[in-house]
Order: sequence, then structure tokens, then C-alpha cells
Amino acid sequence: MIKLHGFGPAFGLPDASPFVTKTEMLLKLSGRPYATVVGRLGKAPKGKLPFIEDDGVVVADSTLIRWHLESRYQIDFDEGLSPVERGNAWALEKLMEDNLYWIALRWRWLDDTNFARGPAVFFQRIPGPLRALIETYARRRVRQALHAHGMGRHSDSEQLAIAAKGIDAIAATLGDKSYLMGEKPCGADATLFAFATSMLCPHFESPLRDSAERHANLIVYVNRMRDVFYPA
Repeated sequence: MIKLHGFGPAFGLPDASPFVTKTEMLLKLSGRPYATVVGRLGKAPKGKLPFIEDDGVVVADSTLIRWHLESRYQIDFDEGLSPVERGNAWALEKLMEDNLYWIALRWRWLDDTNFARGPAVFFQRIPGPLRALIETYARRRVRQALHAHGMGRHSDSEQLAIAAKGIDAIAATLGDKSYLMGEKPCGADATLFAFATSMLCPHFESPLRDSAERHANLIVYVNRMRDVFYPA
């Protein structure tokens, strides 16, 4: 059985990380049996989650995990899509992972209210005086990563304009279809569900959530995916 190492459910989300949720959705779509466990960053091959253990094979990073599943189990997550549709699906995935992710990270970690509601819980076990120092260090690292990526060099209004444009593009592509590229889920639906459900999470307040909520089809989509893949 495949073992998925993640952060665990939090804030009403399947996992605190959209990349872990994406990976779990891929496992669900694959039909392979799997189990989730709370992972430890110190033992993660690349120092981040998710990673999987699959019969002695360890694979880190959600995209590499997808490729592993496709190769090892002869799965085509984009079966039935034309070359153009496959290209569009991949481009939208990267829009979410390499663009929207960083803006969402800013609002989750660097906004004081959202940090207290969310990421701060991961530091609860650290003794009080030391906790504040480690939280400050962690948030500084996030700020540095945003700056190195380039997104952190933009003002909030510039970041949010970029985010709104990306969300508009995703919603327009989804349209009134059941899934991103048609009437059955493809690989990019794993990513879209993970990021859309994270952006729309009512636990946090942000302009990013406001942008997503302006698209009724995204809300319907997230609810549909939850009903199908995460029934109560």
C-alpha cells in the first residue's frame, strides 16, 4: 500500500498543504490503495512534504509523484484529452503552483491575523519564549523566499491583480463543465481542487478568497469535488 506523508487535516481542509491535497487527489483518481500519515520535514527526502513510500520506493514532490504513478501503474491521468487540452491543463497547473501559490503563501503566513489562525498552530508544542523566536524566524524565511521568487518584490495591490487575472483564467476555462477539461476529472483537477478549496477556506480572510468567491462556478466545483471524493 502506498503511504502518503503530509501535514494532516487542518482548518477544515483535507491537508494544510495544497500540494499534499493534490497528491491525495491523484491517489484517489489512480484507484490505488493508500494510507495517509503525518510526516516529519526532518525525514523528508527534499525537506518538504508531500512524499510517498511505494513498496520501498520513496518519491518526493507532488509532480514527481504523479509521474511515478503514471509510469509504475500505467495510468494516464489525462486520458481522452487532445494534445491542446493536455497543454492547457498543464499550463493551468503551473499557473496555480508557480504563481498563485506564492500569493496565497503571503496571505497565509505574513498576514498577522491569518498567521495566528493558521500556521501558528504548527508551533504550539514549542515552549513559549522559544516559540516566538522560531515563529519570527520561520516568517522571515517565508518573506525571503517570496522575495527570491520575485512575487514578494511586488506590492500587495500588484500581487492581487496578478492573482485575480489567474483566477479569472481558471474560472473561464472551467466554465459550466463538471471538471476542468470536461465531464471527467483529469490530472489538473487534483491541483485545481487543492488550490481552490484552500483559497476558498472560510477559516482565513484574504482578498485572494474574495477574488475566488466572485466565481460561482469555482464554489460549485469545490463542493462537487468534496461530495465525490471527500464525502462526509
